[in-house]
Amino acid sequence: MPLRDGGEADEDWALSQRVAMGDRAAFQLLVLRHEGRVRAFLARAAGCDADDLAQEAFVRAWQRAGEYRGQGRYAAWVMGIGWRLFLDQRRTARRRAAIARDDEARATSTDPRSASDAAVDADRLLAALSPQERAALTLCFGHGWSHGEAAAILGVPLGTLKSLVLRGRAKAQKMIAGESTP
Repeated sequence: MPLRDGGEADEDWALSQRVAMGDRAAFQLLVLRHEGRVRAFLARAAGCDADDLAQEAFVRAWQRAGEYRGQGRYAAWVMGIGWRLFLDQRRTARRRAAIARDDEARATSTDPRSASDAAVDADRLLAALSPQERAALTLCFGHGWSHGEAAAILGVPLGTLKSLVLRGRAKAQKMIAGESTP
């Protein structure tokens, strides 16, 4: 039996059942209802590839419509798909990402800016975190998901999610305080 909280969740469940039977109009309603949240999350977690990832996440949601069991919010299920697509994308670009991280570390370590400079903006803070920390903070603080929901979206145990949030917050606080330890 699906675990739903009523209202929109029940509507999403009913729509998803119709989508599993090939109902394009029902899928269009789900996309319209959840596209903004999915894109906003992926924009923070993945950056410039967010639109492509969100589009691919909804394509996969259509293809796998029968896999949604209603155990949690539909938006969380689609965000989980988007998150896994992002991880897959990163795995295929591992060498390029490693080079970019090394370049960023060198640039940060030689940055002569003092702690008295202007406050660090959210995007710069998030860019200095690992993708998992960035996604955890974005889901919990930027989008208001509970730790349990964020753990389900990212496909990690609850304890791991909580650790990611704590580490990410600690790194961000150090950067705000003027330390250059990403």
